[in-house]
Amino acid sequence: MRRLLIALAVIVVLLGIGATAGLHYAAGALRDKIREALGPESEVADIRLGWTAVEVVGVRVPGPKDWPTGDALRAARIVVVPDFAALFSEREVRVNRITVDQAFLSVYRTRDGKLRLLPGMLEKSAEPKGAGAGGAPDIAVRVDAVELKDSALELYDASVAKPPHKVRLEGLQARVGALRLPELTGQTSLDLRGTVKGVQHDGSFSVAGWIEVASKDSDIETHLKGVDLVGLQPYLIKASETGVRQGSLDLDLKAGVKKNRLHAPGVLSVANLELAAGKGASATFMGMPRSAVIGMLKDKSGRITVKFVLDGRLDDPKFSLNEAFMTRVGASMAETLGVSLESVAKGVSSASQGIGKSLGKLFGQ
Repeated sequence: MRRLLIALAVIVVLLGIGATAGLHYAAGALRDKIREALGPESEVADIRLGWTAVEVVGVRVPGPKDWPTGDALRAARIVVVPDFAALFSEREVRVNRITVDQAFLSVYRTRDGKLRLLPGMLEKSAEPKGAGAGGAPDIAVRVDAVELKDSALELYDASVAKPPHKVRLEGLQARVGALRLPELTGQTSLDLRGTVKGVQHDGSFSVAGWIEVASKDSDIETHLKGVDLVGLQPYLIKASETGVRQGSLDLDLKAGVKKNRLHAPGVLSVANLELAAGKGASATFMGMPRSAVIGMLKDKSGRITVKFVLDGRLDDPKFSLNEAFMTRVGASMAETLGVSLESVAKGVSSASQGIGKSLGKLFGQ
């Protein structure tokens, strides 16, 4: 019995040593894959290996030279729950779940409207399909779910302002469904909620639906509640129009994209709007005469609600989402007000007849 107990103890010790060595080997393999995925300039303070998960601490991914802010990604902690059996596969690495705590993510929208996210990871130079460096087969990565907790996101939008206009989201709670890298095919579910930071007050937002990154097809519902209009001015008015002193915005939008064709019906509501001083008789807000908008606010008890529909092809170089949004909302506002194009043109002074013609063209779209 004594010899048997000693033998069992030796077996347990050997198994423990073997398991520890295997875990350390797995940790080294996973560390290499994480750094390869984040990019060569990324920083990782520590990687801690558990029996069921890997904890990555102090992650930083700097933005490239043309990035509007210093970091593309920061995270206090990332917990990766991998499929350890798939770590040694030469074809696919599978991750069951990634949880990111207290992260900061920056997104850049270029002047032509293209969204850029984690360029070091998602914009790597294209290689022949099916072959990586040295002719080796590509290793696919499948992530079943990504969760964000108590995080922040900053959107720098160069399509509406120069320097890029910044919109900050805080308290971000998000869940993203299955991701397949590097091809990014298949539907990926989205569920995001948080706070939209404003100049005078904060609002809330939620985004839910799905997107297929490779084909750009999507079906997404967006809801904004009580968002500060002052911080959203570049999306609602042109540089030549009168500004906003205060106000809040609610928006319900259901946007679908199929084969690069956008169809997005929505409802926009503006409350407690106060406009800046107008620039003479030709002053406008969202394409409407400033005086008419002020009059409508009085008639509607301080709230304007309009319905609109955005339609267009995303691959059409003449289609601008920003211009389409302002055009359709402005036209819907005119319909809500009940102003005919003829009365608008006749009601303005001779000095502003050119503005009237421009309005006619705008609403005619």
